[in-house]
Order: sequence, then structure tokens, then C-alpha cells
Amino acid sequence: MIEIKGLTKRFGKKPVVEDVSVTIEPGTITSFIGPNGAGKSTLLSMVSRLLDADTGEVLLDKGNVKKWKSSEFAKRVSILKQANFINVRLTVRELVAFGRYPYSKGRLSTEDEKFVDQALGYMNLIEMQDKLLDELSGGQKQRAFIAMVIAQDTDYVLLDEPLNNLDMKHSVQIMKILRKLVDDLGKTVVIVLHDINFASVYSDRIVALKNGRLVKNGPTNEIINSDALREIYDMEIPIQEQNGCRICVYFNSHA
Repeated sequence: MIEIKGLTKRFGKKPVVEDVSVTIEPGTITSFIGPNGAGKSTLLSMVSRLLDADTGEVLLDKGNVKKWKSSEFAKRVSILKQANFINVRLTVRELVAFGRYPYSKGRLSTEDEKFVDQALGYMNLIEMQDKLLDELSGGQKQRAFIAMVIAQDTDYVLLDEPLNNLDMKHSVQIMKILRKLVDDLGKTVVIVLHDINFASVYSDRIVALKNGRLVKNGPTNEIINSDALREIYDMEIPIQEQNGCRICVYFNSHA
């Protein structure tokens, strides 16, 4: 279980995240949603130790994440940042194999190779595993980075806007894979999403931020309703039911 307790982060004098407390339930997909500048990515960065909080703490299985050894933390929590730049010329397979580093320290065992194969298969990358990353489209590259995170085989998978650069088909594919990781393998996924319909259809719980503050937190069906969404986004968002899913029709709604 991940417990976020009273996290605050300021850049200069401006609070970007203000006194946020939330518990990430194990074995679920939890989506962070909210307008631009709400603090979603900053909150995720503090949970993953990429960023230090000014006040508050993050507990992983009751232990403060700051006190975990990096090597042990990397076996429990993986993170995919929003922007991933690698200057080295790597093949897809070599990048995905980096996910095994906390275990292999660069010397891949047969078991490590098995995890790499599995992750490549999950992401439909087997046929392009020998291609260099700079030969790939933005979407293919994104899938390779997600495969690296899957190969890391952590209990907790944190993803900051992983659907960036992806077309509709691949966005759906990624969300289905994340759902599978939770349902079949018992992983816990925390994901920053811009598209509230992906949050609605695939997540178990939603954490909504606005101006750095937590405004809503609960099961998806409690958050995906017009009243809650009005409070989060300051606009009227009609909702339609389709195949048991709530779809937010915001394309032509009036502010």
C-alpha cells in the first residue's frame, strides 16, 4: 500500500501541490486527473522519489520511501516519466532489458531474458526488437519505454501520461495491457491521464486535483458524474452510458 500524507511542493513561492493526502489501494488502477497545472505530475514525481516534497511523507508498506535503499525501491516501484530522452544508440530489446537492471546489474540471467521476452510480447514489439530507438515513431518509442517498465516487474507501476504520442488504437491497447497487469498479475497501477474517458473506462479509483489541491478521491463511478466533473473542470460535462461505461461528452459542452 502507498500512503501519501500531507504532501506539499512549492516552486519558488508558488505551491504546486498543497497538503495532499491519499491512499493508493493495492491491486487497482488509480488515475490522477485534473486541469493542466493541477499538480498531477508533481504529485506522481514525489511518490516515485524523483522529487523531494517540502512537507509531508510517502509511505510504502508503512516505511517512508526516503529510507528505502534505491536498489530495493526499484524492485517494488517503477516509474515512466512524461519525457524520456536517451542519447545512446540502443535497440528496442536493449532498452527493455534496462528494466531488469535492479536485479541483473547489467548481466542478464536466463530469467531476466524471460521477463524481457514477456514484456516485448505484451507490447507487440517482438518484430521490432532489433530496431534502433531512433528508427521508431513516437508511439513505437513510447511502447518500448512502457515495455521496459513492465520488464522491471514491480508491484507498483507509476506512469506519467503514458498515452502521449499514441494514436487511438495504441492508447486503447496500452490501457488494456495495464488493466491486464492489475487483473492477471495483481499489480498496482497509478497513472496521470488527460483524457477523462480513459480514466472512466479503465480505472478503479480516481484522484482529482485542481490548483494543487485534492478535490475528489474515490471509486470511479463516484467521480465520473456531472456535479463532480463541474467542480474539477469548471465546465458542464454531459455523461452517456455505453456498454456499462460512463462516457464524458465534453467536445461541444458549454463552459
